[in-house]
Amino acid sequence: MIVGHIHSMESMGLVDGPGIRSVVFFQGCALRCKFCHNPDTWEFQGGEEMTPEALVKRISRFKPYFKQNGGVTFSGGEPLMQPEFLLKTLKLCKQEGIHTCIDTAGFGQGDYDEILSYTDLVLLDLKEITGPAYESMTGRPMERFIEFLKALERNGTKLWIRHVVVPGLTDSKEHMQELKEYIDRIPNVEKVELLPYHLLGTNKYEVMNLSYPLKGVPAMDKERTKQLQKTYFDQYGGKQC
Repeated sequence: MIVGHIHSMESMGLVDGPGIRSVVFFQGCALRCKFCHNPDTWEFQGGEEMTPEALVKRISRFKPYFKQNGGVTFSGGEPLMQPEFLLKTLKLCKQEGIHTCIDTAGFGQGDYDEILSYTDLVLLDLKEITGPAYESMTGRPMERFIEFLKALERNGTKLWIRHVVVPGLTDSKEHMQELKEYIDRIPNVEKVELLPYHLLGTNKYEVMNLSYPLKGVPAMDKERTKQLQKTYFDQYGGKQC
């Protein structure tokens, strides 16, 4: 029997893909991003144990709210780190006629091609664009992300890209220009979202007795983030899927 570990679930989210969506947060992540605000999702054995059937039954309760463009988004943690559970859940969702989305950093395992064949949209968290910068930001080498990116290209998966703007790290004009050039080479990108770095998760590090990697770095100015968005990614308007 396939069993997954679920951290939490949001019944009707509005910012994790098109329309009204149920958002399922998977437990477990192999990355240690400097700006992570959910360190409570890192461990793989925590959370609520569920079968794919039980999870889809719970998701299906909210189908009347999805209407034409809503659905379910699998987030985390990192959903690709529970590939068998994710795949079975995706298959059951498609049987129920539910639009499927994966919110991922692209650092997982399993048969990406089969997983993506049951995925309508991917929200890709693009951490960094060069090997050294990626490893510095996440604590892991970039090769597994590149492997997933190639799978996205092979499968022609619809893609929204998200990138966190951190003062002093990823907010320079030079970085934005290089980021744009990198994204322009990726096919099927329908939307790019620059997300301002915030401090909302810092208290979790204190509670968990963890050292916060970006201690002393201020939150990113939201208006400047909007200006960077308009300057470099205005052409990515974000079609509804």
